[in-house]
Amino acid sequence: MVVATEELARGSLGAGGSLITRPEILTRALLAGGTEDQKQEWLPKLATAEVMNAVAVTEPDYGSDVAGVKVTATRTGEGDGAGWLINGVKTWCTFGARADVLMLLARTDPDRSTGHRGLSLFVVPKPRGEGHGFAFTQEAGDGGAPGGGTMEGRPIDTIGYRGMHSYEVAFDGWFVPAANLIGREDGEGRGFYYQMAGFENGRLQTAARAVGVMQAAYEAARQYALDRVVFGRPVADYQLTRAKLARMAVIIQASRQFSYAVAGMMAKGEGTLEASMVKAYVCKAAEWVTREAMQIHGGMGYAEEFPVSRYFVDARVLSIFEGADETLCLKVVARRLVAERAA
Repeated sequence: MVVATEELARGSLGAGGSLITRPEILTRALLAGGTEDQKQEWLPKLATAEVMNAVAVTEPDYGSDVAGVKVTATRTGEGDGAGWLINGVKTWCTFGARADVLMLLARTDPDRSTGHRGLSLFVVPKPRGEGHGFAFTQEAGDGGAPGGGTMEGRPIDTIGYRGMHSYEVAFDGWFVPAANLIGREDGEGRGFYYQMAGFENGRLQTAARAVGVMQAAYEAARQYALDRVVFGRPVADYQLTRAKLARMAVIIQASRQFSYAVAGMMAKGEGTLEASMVKAYVCKAAEWVTREAMQIHGGMGYAEEFPVSRYFVDARVLSIFEGADETLCLKVVARRLVAERAA
């Protein structure tokens, strides 16, 4: 997974790694808490790409503070028509228009004092949108829906990763069948833990994306330095350029090997702390490496016609999504390290 993600990010589709990350997150959540029927229903479809999914966890007022989400899921109907009505707004829902299902975290306990213990995780089917934005209305009887529920998506324009197409999605009485609550009755109130199981691997994937972007930036900078002649000599002949390229190569290789090591740990069911560490380190390193690659290009590094400008803006977001650096260091890494020392 790490190797495939790196190659996608290194290639012409910089955001391609996200196509792996989203089904990976939902798959891990289903493995952590899904019923056997739910696993049989969704895992084959995710594996074969018959179903494309997006993740709807973040809200306008709640990003890294996932426990505070306000989108609600309220019980409705009985028997075959039993389900949940979703109300509220999610944001930064990547591939939200093209997705066939959303992995949605919602508050099923109206008592907000329960915090993360009042959250549940749903697989929310939706029509596939063809345009940039979208608006859907449910018909009565559609999967047991009472009818009239709406889902509207507004695209969020970004400076980089433009191929991802993130959305703010508003739900008004959108019906989800009872069978789509991950874990069914046993999963109620367990959504926070299920989605965290998914995001642990997502952080490792984001680190792999960062390695791919760094590698692409390095290769572009090296080739430009060989081709560009300044003061009668190729840029690559100057010692400062060689020092830059050498430092870039060292950081990329260190980041790659760190990612491989954590991948090995996670394959054995370990490495939760290390996944946050590698994500925090490698994504920050990608900002520096892509900046240096742009610097070697000189003025042309700022031109959109050269790929290095895209690598630079793409790298910038990696330290933000799938867990911002500051949140990972404060709430995950430092907390675990302090707890281990206290023990």
